[in-house]
Amino acid sequence: MDFLLPGEDDPIRLGVKAWIKEHPKPSARDLAHAGFVVPHWPRPWGIDADPLTQLIIDDELRRAGIRRPFNPIGIGWLGPTIIKYGTEEQRDRYLFPMLAGEEIWCQLFSEPSAGSDLASVTTRADRDGDYYVVSGSKIWTTFAHMSKFGVLLARTSGINDSYTSSAYDDKSYSDVIPHHSGLSYFICPMDADGITVRTIKDMTGHESFNEVFFDDVRIPAANLVGEIGDGWRVAKATLGNERVSLSSEGLMWGAGPTVMDIIDLVADNGNSINPSLRHRLARAYIDEQILRLIRLRITGKAVAGQERGPEVSIVKALSDAHGKSVMDLAVDIAGAAGMLRDGGPLCGMVGWEQGHGQTWGRKRTLGASDWMSGFLFSPALTIGGGTAEIQRNIIADNVLGLPR
Repeated sequence: MDFLLPGEDDPIRLGVKAWIKEHPKPSARDLAHAGFVVPHWPRPWGIDADPLTQLIIDDELRRAGIRRPFNPIGIGWLGPTIIKYGTEEQRDRYLFPMLAGEEIWCQLFSEPSAGSDLASVTTRADRDGDYYVVSGSKIWTTFAHMSKFGVLLARTSGINDSYTSSAYDDKSYSDVIPHHSGLSYFICPMDADGITVRTIKDMTGHESFNEVFFDDVRIPAANLVGEIGDGWRVAKATLGNERVSLSSEGLMWGAGPTVMDIIDLVADNGNSINPSLRHRLARAYIDEQILRLIRLRITGKAVAGQERGPEVSIVKALSDAHGKSVMDLAVDIAGAAGMLRDGGPLCGMVGWEQGHGQTWGRKRTLGASDWMSGFLFSPALTIGGGTAEIQRNIIADNVLGLPR
């Protein structure tokens, strides 16, 4: 397969260039209404772009220094779920503000006793007229402290209640069992009365995770996504999107540096690393290329409207281990200086800044402490979005056909 992009006279490229000429400093809304935030989404939110068109748009936006709005969980995970399972009113209300980054979103799934086993969710949502009254708690909710909305997975009937099939005829979810029944999927306003959010500081010093407590929170019944009791089907679509997003190019769940950043650094310093480190770097490069090709396959299926299969778990499992091994390698290359805030062979390297708002995705100079921060955070890669063990169970069931 030829992965070279078309030249400067390509009609699609010329069309994107013309739009950028008319909008040299586009607002987030301009990008959203042009369909350039997520081009492969269906119209009017995207432009039904095929993989090549999407790559061309990405290339031209990058050349022009135009950054897409920040809303990684909303755009990457939740938007496609609302498009598929939401009502027309929900799509009209939430998608464009989401695409423009005007309303940040979070995902309210994990609980203290229900992380990888989401079927054990105990947060309840009980019907009371035109509302559901929610009580319980969630944990490890990224960006809850800065979100306008979240998607909430809550129990609306008991675990042992019989499962009532929905109107969806989606054979890929035929493995729904009673243990997963009775869950429902809601859009939750994060400023509702009765919600308490507490940040969690991780060992890197960052506070992106949160605890969220629900004390008789009233959520409109119109905020139900999909059918009552059928939230597991909807949640599985979100989890598939999450695992693809967390497995994108940047080592830190789609953000941060890549192996190529380390290779450029080593080359700039005269290739002065020992043979063992050189071998590990070559292995990391090979792994990155394999992952890139698998991601292209997943992207191709997504834009073709096909269901994502077990390759989502395959790339997530591979990406997690890859990210941790590369961060280990970076610190090993730095040697003792890898423990310093500044200085050492990694200092001065150009990489991707991680942050919020207008700083997200902007290139800047990284110090050795940035790599040390990534090294400390990297064990979380094998936990978030479904543990490495869970991904291997999915692969064993759906690819290898092993018994449960």
